Amino acid sequence: MEDNRIIKTEYSEVMQKSYVDYAMSVIIARALPDVRDGLKPVQRRTLYDMYELGIRYDRPYRKSARIVGDTMGKYHPHGDSSIYEALVVMSQDFKKGLPLIDGHGNFGNIEGDGAAAMRYTEARLERITQEAFLSDLDKDVVDFIPNFDETEREPSVLPVKVPNLLINGSEGIAVGMATSIPPHNLAEVIDATKAYMLDENITTRELMRYIKGPDFPTGGIVINEDDMLDIYETGSGKIKLRGKVEIEKAKGGKTNLVITEIPYTMIGANIGKFLMDVASLAETKKTQDILDITNQSSKEGIRIVIELRKDADVENFKNMLFKKTRLEDTFGVNMLAICDGRPETMGLKQIISESVRFQYEVAARKYKNLLEKELDRKEIQEGLIKACNVIDLIIEILRGSKDRTMARTCLVEGKTEGIKFKSKESKVMAAQLCFSEKQANAILDMRLYKLIGLEIEALINEHEETMANIYRYEDILARRDSMAQVIINELDKIKDQYQKKRKTQITNAGEAVYVEKKIEEMDIVFLMDRFGYARTIDMPTYERNKEAADTENRYVFQCKNTGKICLFTNTGQLHTLKVMDLPFGKFRDKGVPVDNVSNYDSAKETLIYAASQSELNLYRVIFATRQAMLKVVDGGEFDVAKRTVAATKLLDGDEVVSVVAYKEQRNIILQSKAGYFLRFAVEEIPEKKKGAIGVRGMRLNATDEIEAVYYSQNAVEQSIPYGNKELELNKIKLGKRDGKGVKVRQS
Repeated sequence: MEDNRIIKTEYSEVMQKSYVDYAMSVIIARALPDVRDGLKPVQRRTLYDMYELGIRYDRPYRKSARIVGDTMGKYHPHGDSSIYEALVVMSQDFKKGLPLIDGHGNFGNIEGDGAAAMRYTEARLERITQEAFLSDLDKDVVDFIPNFDETEREPSVLPVKVPNLLINGSEGIAVGMATSIPPHNLAEVIDATKAYMLDENITTRELMRYIKGPDFPTGGIVINEDDMLDIYETGSGKIKLRGKVEIEKAKGGKTNLVITEIPYTMIGANIGKFLMDVASLAETKKTQDILDITNQSSKEGIRIVIELRKDADVENFKNMLFKKTRLEDTFGVNMLAICDGRPETMGLKQIISESVRFQYEVAARKYKNLLEKELDRKEIQEGLIKACNVIDLIIEILRGSKDRTMARTCLVEGKTEGIKFKSKESKVMAAQLCFSEKQANAILDMRLYKLIGLEIEALINEHEETMANIYRYEDILARRDSMAQVIINELDKIKDQYQKKRKTQITNAGEAVYVEKKIEEMDIVFLMDRFGYARTIDMPTYERNKEAADTENRYVFQCKNTGKICLFTNTGQLHTLKVMDLPFGKFRDKGVPVDNVSNYDSAKETLIYAASQSELNLYRVIFATRQAMLKVVDGGEFDVAKRTVAATKLLDGDEVVSVVAYKEQRNIILQSKAGYFLRFAVEEIPEKKKGAIGVRGMRLNATDEIEAVYYSQNAVEQSIPYGNKELELNKIKLGKRDGKGVKVRQS
């Protein structure tokens, strides 16, 4: 019998639905900020938990581990690392224009050093967080939703009084989308918000009178001001950033280039990478102007000093830094946030509009709540004032009643049955009191000291104050301009108390023009030992050490300092490297592995031949493979721009065993693994393109292969060690290409 509980469905449909659900969960509940408060869920939950724990700005710090543990247990069950990372970032003034958490201890630095473990650090809320983010939570201004296990309740959004999404910016990667919003200046954002509230038809261009552009906590310079309008209208684009560079005069007529501000994208490990990149410019001879580079940065700010030579072209060197390092970088803008429960890319005006709309909603709920409380207070105050005027009758009712219920019924409904009065007049007057339930309870709870004259006067004054509040709250709720003025007043208060000067300069700057100094061309000598370490030396040094150089090195040849070196491998690949990338110096210098300056990988391939590219252009090149395939290729074909190309085409399982420049060779001698030798004229090898396989040079048995290749001249005696004897190459019978060869005994 088929089980009815089994539901048959298409697997792809289930996967699709599950993935969509997962993607939306990441987008909405984890990775992207809400446009209303500018916070991601983990940030919102951390701040709310600190508010609940009472870790206020004017109270002692609490262990970060305590905050993280409480947040994870109550609201954010996604691991402690994400919570602590969010807490750390909200405390770092080099990442946030407006830090929300006051960290105590090692919370990392701008150079990429991470924060200490949460058990060692402490934190509390910043004052602005308390006043502008959390202050109205007790006034029912936002909706509270159940937490993940429905044991607690958390706010769906914080009642933030400023457009925090713009002020602090945000970065996050979701599924299929990412957000990247730069931080802005608090005072400028508030001014723009006020301008929008006064004129909702204001354009983005008009808003940019107040917000010129981003204001990064690291300073720097935005150099594409003209592009900002399009970025703010569409919500996406690229901001070009430069570091701030100052020129200082040093001792001995030298010049120091001092970097005092860096692009926002350079914070963290990229500062160290920048220093390495500058050092690399000197090592690779891209510039010879650098004498020294030091990082003198501290808590006071960034200070990277580059010491230059006396005759250095400072402006050209500065442009080189902009061109070849991250001192000029790009910040990709994508102002994506959650709006009305869905992700949306918004422009500057829309973000401000959504923030203002949220402010009106919060204000409406706040003042509606306050009005209800004042109306309740008014009702009780009026009841107490009325009771003070007829206090003798009230006392008579209380003394004549059997219990509290009887007295309250008399005060509310005028029922006098069962109550003993001193006179009929009192009974008639008691039946006409008609207090409300709240008034009656307040009268019954009233203490006798309230009958003192001054207390009665204070009650009257309090009632007058309550009536003034009611009038004010009703006016705010009834008139939009009155509510707007209240919001503007709060914004002004925040601005006056927390505004800071702009750090980032906004301007238009042309592209950095760097003119490379022409290097004087000269002849040098390339040296590479059997371990693959390569270097270059000048000609006089080589002449003085010629014997040692030729003996100790595998490849020794002359080349130009501006040229390239060609490396041929057994896999048929050609790797090129610039001579300028090799160290130039003393004869006994070790050099660098060619692996480090080219695409050659000694672990996967074997170097067969190395030569100067300029030399190869003058000759042809002979290739020989393991399967006896031969060809001659014009050396000009290897004058290529790419770092790696195929030097020859190979059959399956074949590899190159010999590559030589075709100069004065007359005969080629092929030696097989089985002991066969074939000598024939090099002229019999046809010239082919580098993409060709070539022709067969020797007929081999199925298990045989070419072991070595030799070249000789007709009149020159040449011998090789073979077995226990010396084999003279010119005495080998001269044959034809594609022959079987002759077998030579080893003894």
